Amino acid sequence: MLACAQRGRYRLHASTTKLRTGRGVTNLSEAFRMLDIFASCGAQSFLVTKTELEWKGHKKVKWGKPYSLQALRGKLPQMLRTADIKRPVTLPEGQVVMAGENVIIRPTGPGVVFVQLDDLKTQEQIERVRPAACVIHETSPGNHQAWIAVSGVPAGKEEFKEFTRRVRKAVGGNDKSASHATRLAGTENWKAKYLPNPPTVRILEAHPGLIMTPAQLESLGLLAAPQPAHSPIIDFPARRAQRSHNRERYWPDYQLALAGAPPNQEGTGPSRSHADYFWCKMAAQRHWSIEEIEHKLLEVSEKARECLRDGDEGYVRITVQNAAAAAERGRQQGRG
Repeated sequence: MLACAQRGRYRLHASTTKLRTGRGVTNLSEAFRMLDIFASCGAQSFLVTKTELEWKGHKKVKWGKPYSLQALRGKLPQMLRTADIKRPVTLPEGQVVMAGENVIIRPTGPGVVFVQLDDLKTQEQIERVRPAACVIHETSPGNHQAWIAVSGVPAGKEEFKEFTRRVRKAVGGNDKSASHATRLAGTENWKAKYLPNPPTVRILEAHPGLIMTPAQLESLGLLAAPQPAHSPIIDFPARRAQRSHNRERYWPDYQLALAGAPPNQEGTGPSRSHADYFWCKMAAQRHWSIEEIEHKLLEVSEKARECLRDGDEGYVRITVQNAAAAAERGRQQGRG
């Protein structure tokens, strides 16, 4: 593992350790290198997601599961070997193509947050974030991501969202809706627009152990001023509509869904599958996407995580899709 004390810059070098399956090539050394860079900055666990071939409007999540750093290092070779297998995929136009799977990670750790700056396209943007970034990598030719590890950010989801917004605003020109998850280095970026030769995610530059503070980011011009509070005196209809939409985007309370669920068959407690369905339906009613709900369900539902551990990869997907369909039927009936 890379030591936290190591803060020197080093550039990408050719790696010779590759995972060969006969169906594709994955650079296993680069994958481990990305894990170690995040770990050197305090990451102790990773949410790992696999997705099928992506095209406009389509991103099918096969499964997602949290791993400790040690567990992920042990499972990574087999995980990447499976993702490297090419399978037939039918595109909307009816064309059948062969494609592997995307491997996506989201690092987390106590006392540190990881701010993702996605879709950096200009050299000026990269130069601005270079002094603060623990890793800069290329997901496809001309598309770059930078990650900044920060300590001293108040704990809490809303505080993290506001802090991330301020960093992204200061940098400018990046994807403001980035999900804080990234494709694993050394793996292929499976999108239809890149076929038949998908690009491989490459680490361009790394600063192992580099952890910033909010004050340091502010001194570098990488932290915009806090958003001023809106005056409550004038309440225009458009502003009320925007506040209503923001309220709808809040995640529902899973404990309330659990408390409102019917008893399970054994009579020992609430039915967790019903609770999962009700919670997913409420999330869909609040305009969260299917992919976002699948990720979040794995965080809040022990049953969803148990199903993944038991090999039932379809439980999360089917529950979310059924709940989202029910929410959409409700919206259609409301319009009618």
